[in-house]
Amino acid sequence: MKKRAFLSIISFFSVACETAFLGEEEENSNTNVFEIFWNDLDKHYSLFTVRNIDWDMLYQTYRPQVNDDLSEDELWTMMSNLIEHLDDSHTTLYDGDKRYKSGYALNEQSIAGFDADLITSKYVEGATQVTTESELYYGKVKGKEIGYIYLRSMNGDNPGVIDEVLQKLDSYQAIILDVRQNTGGDDRYSARIAQAFADGKHLIYTVQTRNGPGHDDFDEKKLYYTRNDNANPYTRPVVVLTDRRTISAGEIFLLHMKSFAHVTQIGDTTAGDFSTVSNMRFLPNGWTYVYSIQKFLLPNGTSLDGVGHVPAVYIKNTASDIDASVDSVLEGAFDYLYSVHGIE
Repeated sequence: MKKRAFLSIISFFSVACETAFLGEEEENSNTNVFEIFWNDLDKHYSLFTVRNIDWDMLYQTYRPQVNDDLSEDELWTMMSNLIEHLDDSHTTLYDGDKRYKSGYALNEQSIAGFDADLITSKYVEGATQVTTESELYYGKVKGKEIGYIYLRSMNGDNPGVIDEVLQKLDSYQAIILDVRQNTGGDDRYSARIAQAFADGKHLIYTVQTRNGPGHDDFDEKKLYYTRNDNANPYTRPVVVLTDRRTISAGEIFLLHMKSFAHVTQIGDTTAGDFSTVSNMRFLPNGWTYVYSIQKFLLPNGTSLDGVGHVPAVYIKNTASDIDASVDSVLEGAFDYLYSVHGIE
């Protein structure tokens, strides 16, 4: 999930009395909890039009199911079913440690198709962990003139360390940059990592924040470009590996990388969840939630929210592949680099 602050809280929560305040004390009843929740998203959620959601129709479907005799579990299930229609894992309902992330089932399923230990034991030699970063390691593909970098999230203390990593891999003819299972983080981190591969300055996306009661009320577009101020960028062939759990700031990273002519995406389609997330919202029964508050558009005005980045070469690991000690996605990248660039 992106870690970018946006002041959007209109409610406050008192743990002592488990009561939310929206200007005045709110009744802790199932019907009121639902009304607060539905109306807050109606006024502030940013992707109804982008994701083709008829929120009013969903109210007509779910509101009759709510009554004050529902158990807590029944209300939780009903509200989880409501937000599942958004198919947006940046919209999440919490009850303490329990949570429900809209549209996250396919992302979770992809976990079985990736094994970092398999990569380091079978495919990569000399794997070196960069200790300052959340999960960044690099090495050489065994028997090939190809460097390998794995980046698990877009969080860390020093994204500029990527320049040092690339210096160590500079003798190889190509690099495989693996962002499978990348759960996002900070878009600025994504931009700095991508900067090390930049072949120029490109307009890559625009951002607008919802700012009014209408579902299509947004502020002016803010334009984002690739950063092109690196002294010695890596511009030899790069393959970026993705899966369904490549999400959020990991997908912003791909917006940068795919604008470069020497970069190719291989693997599965990404999650399709780009938006900045609201600050935590509060309900009278003690539940909390967040949701998307912005829309990210490509320069041509289209959106990848709910769609994701579609790879140039589609390959998807299965749990059976991993059980058989085979990473078909990684091996597909080897085949691509050989067939297209003659690299082996």
